[in-house]
Amino acid sequence: MSMAPQDLVERAVNVATLPSVAWVTERTEANLRWANNGLISNGEMRSRSLTVTAIAAVEGGTAAGTVSQQIAGGDEVGAVVAAAESLARAGRPAEDAAPLVENYAHEDSWPEPPETTSIEVLDELAKGLGDAFERAEAARQQLFGFAEHAVETTYLGSSTGLRRRGVQPTGRLELNAKAADRAASAWLGRTTRDFLDVDVAEATEELNTRLGWASTKVDLPPGRYETLLPSGAIADLMIYAYWTANARDAEEGRNVYAAGDGATKIGQRLAELPITVLSDPRYPRVETIPFVAFTSSLDDTSWAFDGGLPINATTWIDKGVLHELIRNRGHAAQTAARPTPPADNLIMDGGGTASLQEMISTTRRGLLLTCLWYIREVDPERLLLTGLTRDGVYLIENGEVVGAVNNFRFNESPIELLGRITEIGAAELTLCREWNDYFNRTIMPTIRVPDFNMSTVSPAS
Repeated sequence: MSMAPQDLVERAVNVATLPSVAWVTERTEANLRWANNGLISNGEMRSRSLTVTAIAAVEGGTAAGTVSQQIAGGDEVGAVVAAAESLARAGRPAEDAAPLVENYAHEDSWPEPPETTSIEVLDELAKGLGDAFERAEAARQQLFGFAEHAVETTYLGSSTGLRRRGVQPTGRLELNAKAADRAASAWLGRTTRDFLDVDVAEATEELNTRLGWASTKVDLPPGRYETLLPSGAIADLMIYAYWTANARDAEEGRNVYAAGDGATKIGQRLAELPITVLSDPRYPRVETIPFVAFTSSLDDTSWAFDGGLPINATTWIDKGVLHELIRNRGHAAQTAARPTPPADNLIMDGGGTASLQEMISTTRRGLLLTCLWYIREVDPERLLLTGLTRDGVYLIENGEVVGAVNNFRFNESPIELLGRITEIGAAELTLCREWNDYFNRTIMPTIRVPDFNMSTVSPAS
């Protein structure tokens, strides 16, 4: 019989000869795929991974070594631990070294078994898709897409006696609708914990509306346009701003949050509107594991010493003012600051109440930019990003969408953009387009900017 994940963690900690942290992640996943108005595949998957971080005294300081791999049973644990210890002993001293996190009081769910998912979670979605396929056929449209529900249970233990268990359900729906002649395309996504709040009929009706807008084509030149960015589009930009909000990099002048001479922009105003950006592992509808066990896009070798550290709610921007930056324990100790590990969610709110449709209705002339694609960093000191528009850029005139326009390459800094926002709508649960493989727990508003930079016309469709 396969060993329980808790027993694998215990074995890893017990065979280790160096101070260590070990965590086992049990993942189950169910998914559906569809194309050309028909389901094409479904499946269930199960995996188990073991990650071990070992800490070693080396010449000049303390080094860490981390090894992570899929495992089937207990006989593989020793090799993973040995590999991590070998890396640690051969490693360079870490600038942000710190003692391993000590045991601390927490809700004890350690003995509980892993939580799981199955294809049944997607039953209602599949039924809704059947109806949507019929409607699409009648409208001479084609639906493509993907739905995934995964549940990860993480068990973390350390040689300091720490034992933590966390459960993370993650669901996403991506829908793409195309006209039969492929002359128009529209995309939208939904994020969910359990698919009980996903309305396929509502989503496909929104796509139908967008394809209707695209029946009229308008060619526009590059330039700066008043632009509405719905929640998913601004999420893609703010996630990147979050990922790069490192305090040490700012103090050393390597990111947009640097103020020069070792100072950061903490305390400086970034937005005229009362925009607040925060992360909180217990925030309703976007709850996430409340301790450090990074095996995702938030990975950073500087967190090797912080496994099991509690993650608390942190306000990064408070009513338009930069309030805090991401900081591990080692750097926090060096700078007499508090550690601020990032949670795997992001919430942005400016107190607005207007819906996207209401903001469209008050637009004299501007663009509706529904999603971004292929985002890349150009200049870290400004956090200047470039990317493409895709699957729907629309022209608004006198409060109505009058057609679809050509695609563009854009150049924008999300931090500079914050200072130019003139209106902010109601915050809502949303799924970004570019980064949703890595980060999909966001609550964001629609924003209005008077001068979004469409730098060149793109031939992308």
